[in-house]
Amino acid sequence: MPKILGKGLKGFAIFAVLGWSLAPIVLILISSFKPDRDIFAAPPRLLFEPTFDHYVALWTRWGDFFAGLVNSLIITTGATILAVVTSAMAGYAYSRYRHTVMSSSAFFLIFIRLIPPIVITLPLFPVVNILRINDTHILMIVLYATFFVSLGTLIMRTFIDQIPKELDEAAHIDGASHWQILRRIILPLSAQGMIAVSVFVIVFAWNEFLFAFIFTTTRAKTAPLVLSEMFGAVEGVEWGVLFAASTLQLLPVLIFVVLAQKHLVAGLTAGATKG
Repeated sequence: MPKILGKGLKGFAIFAVLGWSLAPIVLILISSFKPDRDIFAAPPRLLFEPTFDHYVALWTRWGDFFAGLVNSLIITTGATILAVVTSAMAGYAYSRYRHTVMSSSAFFLIFIRLIPPIVITLPLFPVVNILRINDTHILMIVLYATFFVSLGTLIMRTFIDQIPKELDEAAHIDGASHWQILRRIILPLSAQGMIAVSVFVIVFAWNEFLFAFIFTTTRAKTAPLVLSEMFGAVEGVEWGVLFAASTLQLLPVLIFVVLAQKHLVAGLTAGATKG
């Protein structure tokens, strides 16, 4: 009887967590296909005639949203590549060259990761204007990658720590350079860690709003920024169109996270078990 009760409570807890997490996503997805009169109907209508009018209206009246999706894709891809490559090289250095200075700087990485983004955003704004790189893809790529290099370095160090140093020594004897060891031995064996870092960067860069709001206006404006403009439109909020846009913005990263779930869990475990 206690075992049955325990399984029942466990099943109820899992169902509650899934319901709490998935209910908003399902609501947005279903509402994007509902006619306007049924979106906020009380009681909610589960049976309705699906329509694609909201997606058509999004395409015809909000072309900036699709341009924002392209900008988000460019920035997210660039930030992910830069962050993963930088984190892998830094993680290799922290794993293989241990001394007091390196250990102290590792604590510094943890410290700067705890700083709220708004703290560095305000003093960075005049610097960006002086360099004339405001509203550019390269600025957003560097910002997003920099924000996650510290966490990515710690994750990669943990994965590289699990690779025997004897492999490095054997490669040294055969005449391999540090770069060749990193490229041919370390990176292939720590691929799971690189995927874990990429998951963190992609989720952050695809959905980030604060940096995009402050540092972009037109050329590098991302999808979350366009969504906020749709929400504050002067003529009023078209909820069906907004739900359609939210669905298109949500699905790519949601599918990616589901496919890379085991690597994400590995990254979280690695970061929690080793500092």
